[in-house]
Amino acid sequence: MADPSSYRPRPGEIPDTPGVYRFRDEHRRVIYVGKAKSLRQRLANYFQDLAHLHPRTRTMVTTAASVEWTVVSTEVEALQLEYSWIKEYDPRFNVKYRDDKSYPYLAVTMNEEFPRVQVMRGHKKKGVRYFGPYGHAWAIRDTVDLLLRVFPVRTCSTGVFKNAARTGRPCLLGYIGKCSAPCVGRITPDDHWDLADEFCDFMAGRTGTYLRRLERQMADAAEEMEYERAARLRDDIGALKKAMEKSAVVLADATDADLIAVAEDELEAAVQIFHVRGGRVRGQRGWVTDKVEEITTAALVEHALQQLYGEESGDAVPKEVLVPALPDPVEPVQQWLTERRGSGVSLRIPQRGDKKALMETVQRNAQQALVLHKTKRASDLTTRSRALEEIAEALDLDSAPLRIECYDISHLQGDDVVASMVVFEDGLARKSEYRRFQIKGFEGQDDVRSMHEVITRRFRRYLAEKEKTGEWADGESLTDGGQHADGAQHPGGGQHPGGDAGPGGQAAAPDDGEALTHGPALKDDDGRPKRFAYPPQLVVVDGGQPQVAAAQRALDELGIDDIAVCGLAKRLEEVWLPREDDPVVLPRTSEGLYLLQRVRDEAHRFAITYQRTKRAKRFRAGPLDDVPGLGETRKQALIKHFGSVKRLRAATIDQICEVPGIGRKTAETVAVALAGATPAGPAVNTATGEIMDDDDGAPETTADAPGEPVSAGTPDERRGQER
Repeated sequence: MADPSSYRPRPGEIPDTPGVYRFRDEHRRVIYVGKAKSLRQRLANYFQDLAHLHPRTRTMVTTAASVEWTVVSTEVEALQLEYSWIKEYDPRFNVKYRDDKSYPYLAVTMNEEFPRVQVMRGHKKKGVRYFGPYGHAWAIRDTVDLLLRVFPVRTCSTGVFKNAARTGRPCLLGYIGKCSAPCVGRITPDDHWDLADEFCDFMAGRTGTYLRRLERQMADAAEEMEYERAARLRDDIGALKKAMEKSAVVLADATDADLIAVAEDELEAAVQIFHVRGGRVRGQRGWVTDKVEEITTAALVEHALQQLYGEESGDAVPKEVLVPALPDPVEPVQQWLTERRGSGVSLRIPQRGDKKALMETVQRNAQQALVLHKTKRASDLTTRSRALEEIAEALDLDSAPLRIECYDISHLQGDDVVASMVVFEDGLARKSEYRRFQIKGFEGQDDVRSMHEVITRRFRRYLAEKEKTGEWADGESLTDGGQHADGAQHPGGGQHPGGDAGPGGQAAAPDDGEALTHGPALKDDDGRPKRFAYPPQLVVVDGGQPQVAAAQRALDELGIDDIAVCGLAKRLEEVWLPREDDPVVLPRTSEGLYLLQRVRDEAHRFAITYQRTKRAKRFRAGPLDDVPGLGETRKQALIKHFGSVKRLRAATIDQICEVPGIGRKTAETVAVALAGATPAGPAVNTATGEIMDDDDGAPETTADAPGEPVSAGTPDERRGQER
């Protein structure tokens, strides 16, 4: 933790003019960019007593090691330069705006003397009836405009209502018949409340009874020769039917049902409910809950039913409840629902037809709700700060770990061993700095040795970058595709001796077996790429005591003693520290534990995705795997040249020799191997990832997605073999 007084500019150095300033950390990385009308006054605010600073600002100035500024002519120029630098440096302490849109509801304030129909967002209030949510507020206003002709309920604000009551003159809607004008006493409070209640009944789906009543009234008026009244009722019926058309029918036969879907991961579960009344979706609700214990989907459904219908009765419980999994046992739950409704309730899983299709829609909404919840939780500044502070306290760190790196090992029964490195800065994923590694030094399921190797290679690179003076050996400038004297190449297709490659590059035959794929390389002021220049404050490994010990041993061997190490064991979510016999157990509700779990899960996802990609490439060659001396590069060249294994099998030795890199002896070996091989299913064009038709080579429809491994066993068996 740096002392701000150590880099505070001397009095008189800072100009009293507009400008933009940058705070940098000890590694010269920009961590904050700001603008000011007066640089002198603004920067002076950062160098006051730390106790008077906001916690976020205090963390920033103690992380920084220097500050610099650029003077501009006007505040407009300062704004433009600030925006440019924020886009360029992506400073960790600058605010990152995210869309937190909440969907609007049609609300009726039944808790007021004169209920009001309005658009509402945010938290729901007691005594207010909600319908929706709607995709757009204008959709609510269109619906209300049609219904006000039949249900002239108050829609004005409190201020407008009181002003009309004071002056004795209603608003425009009162004059044109779209408001019953309770403000001037045209309708009693009880009658207006009944009118609002009828409006709610219509919105809740009880439309048939009301329409039939209006039709009878229209017929009676016509019979009594009250033609003006009959015409008015006819127009009212037309308006109601037009409003009903705006709510599409999703289920036939005027079905009343609630559809419940669950999306879950190891930590949380999201529940979504669609309320269908009269065959139309009349409402939607949902929530996200923490999974404090190991719980099945069926148990989650049971809890959802309890929360949904625990305080409801009668018509609130529909005839049919569709769920993704039935509670075990199902009979008590079904009986409980029947008692609450007063008649039979069907609780079942939809198997086919419109109901199954609608259930899939509800499931997608549940999945999106879970993703949105995690995004909001991760983006909340206060929550992230609390999580980092809890981690620092639990691990006895000197300061909050603003940069966390997590490592995971993945393989398939000891084959295709790979590792991942993910980076979280200030509690947020920084995907441009993710790395992935190939482990080729040994075979077998030895996660401990693999972890030691990966940590060694990563921090050996860090030490090498640290020793550099910032000048390349040949002094060449970096251009797309330009190569340096030491073999490093600018992202865009470059090759590095260590095997790391830019977004368009391929690590071919790396010296240490490492292959890295990442986004644009980090750059400092000199414009040169930095791959491992920034060390973390905390290294997290996916595993328990053995993996933590291996990671710590690797750091000790490199002489690095200022980086903390911990491991997160998946079985009990225990945090392990080096040279400790007992784990650190964080509460299940701890934000620090949630952040560690999210980092660990991201590392696991990144590792297994890479492992599956490698496995898919290896499996696709099929019979060529058995050809001795034929490597992956030449297998790919053969398949790309001929398009399929079948065509390669039919080729002559001279035709095989036409492939670059294939000599006559290799061609003869390939021909002999393929002649004795039994065709096993359709050939795969690895250049395009498509399964080829046996007759003409055209792409053929298949259930297997390109890039997924083709191997023996059921999907469940293959997942069980993956680590």
